[in-house]
Amino acid sequence: MKIAIIGFGTEGEAAYRYWKAQGADIAVHDVNPDTRLPADVDGVLGPDYLQKLDGYDLIVRSPGTRPDTIHGDAPVTSVTREFMKQCPAPIIGVTGTKGKGTTASLVSEILKQAGKQVWVGGNIGVPPLDFLAQVKPEDVVVLELSSFQLMDVETSPHIAVCLMIVPEHMNWHPNMAEYVAAKGNLFRFQQAGDMAVYHPGNEYSAKLAELSPGKRVPYLRAPGAEVRDGQIVIDDEVICGSDEVGLVGPHNLENICAAVTATWELAGCDPEPVRRAVKAFKGLEHRLEPAGEVDGVRYYDDSFSTTPETAVAAIASFAGPKVLILGGSDKQSEYGELARAVARGNVRRVILIGDMAPRLRHDLEAAGFTDITMGPRTMPEIAKIAREAAQKGDVVLLSPACASFGLFTNYKERGDQFKAAVAAWS
Repeated sequence: MKIAIIGFGTEGEAAYRYWKAQGADIAVHDVNPDTRLPADVDGVLGPDYLQKLDGYDLIVRSPGTRPDTIHGDAPVTSVTREFMKQCPAPIIGVTGTKGKGTTASLVSEILKQAGKQVWVGGNIGVPPLDFLAQVKPEDVVVLELSSFQLMDVETSPHIAVCLMIVPEHMNWHPNMAEYVAAKGNLFRFQQAGDMAVYHPGNEYSAKLAELSPGKRVPYLRAPGAEVRDGQIVIDDEVICGSDEVGLVGPHNLENICAAVTATWELAGCDPEPVRRAVKAFKGLEHRLEPAGEVDGVRYYDDSFSTTPETAVAAIASFAGPKVLILGGSDKQSEYGELARAVARGNVRRVILIGDMAPRLRHDLEAAGFTDITMGPRTMPEIAKIAREAAQKGDVVLLSPACASFGLFTNYKERGDQFKAAVAAWS
């Protein structure tokens, strides 16, 4: 076969390894003219990388490449699409706007506690084609799936979990309808024996679950897991108290309930392995991650927060006074509700950074919040201002509500620099 791989990031490299092992003749098309390629690969690099796509037997797109920008005479697939087509084991797929990485990871931990061999991939773990050859039919695969990955799939997971959906990636999707429709592919191709787990209080999630011909189970409401009288409960079995969980923040109780609902039957309806996992799991890096305590002030890295909704959830996770770091690059989001959450959320100071600082300042002031510092450009400077503004007993919270570009390469670099600044004071 002659194959074109569009984009040579993490998934592109996995596609190369997978199809090269099958003896394919591979060319890589990538917008970056400096992309380093294996010696046995032809390259079409630079601004015209989407040209000359005729003459291949298969085109493999990266998640960041829209399917409608690919104009060739061969069928188009992706790492996700190929894996879901070939995987011999049951797949649990998790999507939503935020929380899917945390939920997918907790799903994995519960199943491991229940004695399962679990493989984790998608946006977390490793590209799933890298472990496909090792997956046995009795194993379980957990995939965290974005709208980019789901947009053109034609196979749905055996257990599909859709968390809350709110507007995001409106700089990539032309409208909310396309974004939601992409998420809907998680359920659209399920079979009668499959299960759709959904958020009953989110109209998008609940509506998409109706696409599934399988068993539809809500979480946060029976028969799924729910929080009842301060306890996480499913099938009238108490998993643990809501104050015993390892994750910080009331929004994570939703993620926990989703994970428990998705795994309950696979775990044999046994509360013990579920309980062990829920109590022990502390979450993922850059998701309300403790970054240290200095002079009685606790610092939290929530750099993965790139939407207003996640910043609102972070603010609600701490009752005491907070110093909040907001801002970054534009994702076509609305910030009015975030500004109102700041105004009523016991926030002592807001430090605004990046291109969105002026817009955020306007919305904060419109909500009646004026204790604002504008525009520091380096993380040591940002962290220093936050430290000076905080008092003993406060929380300093990096929960930007925006993408990182402009000041930082990505959310990971932003969070790592924040943690390094805090560590330097210890």
